[in-house]
Amino acid sequence: MRITKDPEERRQEIIETAMHLFYEKGYEKTSIGDIAKAIGVAQGLCYRYFPSKEALFDSTVDQYAQILADRLSLPAEKEVSLRQILENMPVDAETDDTDFYKVFHKADNKKFHDQLSMKVCEKLLPTVTKLLERAQSNGEITLDDVPTAASFCVYGQLGILLNADYSPEEKAKRIHSFLIFALRL
Repeated sequence: MRITKDPEERRQEIIETAMHLFYEKGYEKTSIGDIAKAIGVAQGLCYRYFPSKEALFDSTVDQYAQILADRLSLPAEKEVSLRQILENMPVDAETDDTDFYKVFHKADNKKFHDQLSMKVCEKLLPTVTKLLERAQSNGEITLDDVPTAASFCVYGQLGILLNADYSPEEKAKRIHSFLIFALRL
């Protein structure tokens, strides 16, 4: 018997099944056919949503990056100062209880983790730009080039975030203190 699902529900089912199989079997050893078989649908249905395994993986990266960016989202309240935001800003938004986390943190998936890191930065950049613009208009900071400062604040953290020699607490301390110094807060 054929089961019809809402297109978004089906799309999500394909993504979640793919991530589970990418974790279990590895990305290279998982095919669209494997994903379709695990769901119990025809392979063509998967291709209706994703033209290739690469497109499917790119969608998973984008979705997980959005989840992480949302977890890292900063308060929008105008009464919260930029310094307060930086001092309370979370540095790590990931937990190890999902297939997404497991895929991106497997030892042999560094390339995937780096791709995810860049995508999270891309998604955070507009928010950070708005925060710096608000701080500039409130007189908290004085910057000649807000977009460049925002880009540096977002992408410049990667060296510390990706350094396995630092504990999460040490990463947070280093990032927070540098941003406060760099923005002269």
